[in-house]
Amino acid sequence: MSKTAEIRTRLQQAFDPAELEVIDESEKHIGHAGYQEGGESHYRVRMRAGALAGKSRIARHRAVHTALGPDLIERIHALALDLDG
Repeated sequence: MSKTAEIRTRLQQAFDPAELEVIDESEKHIGHAGYQEGGESHYRVRMRAGALAGKSRIARHRAVHTALGPDLIERIHALALDLDG
């Protein structure tokens, strides 16, 4: 399973979001630190989920990191999050 699919699956299971976009932006970072040949190193996630409502920005980010798990987080160089409840 690709990292993109893993991210999508784990977030879907954890939050049942109304909206979820997982965008691999790796190609924008060719030549930069952390870029991996073939991509899947730099991601942008846009998610709208009721489970995040009322949480601070830090709490939303922590919830996403927890849902993704350390095994997946350590394989991603950069993760930009646009989260809302």
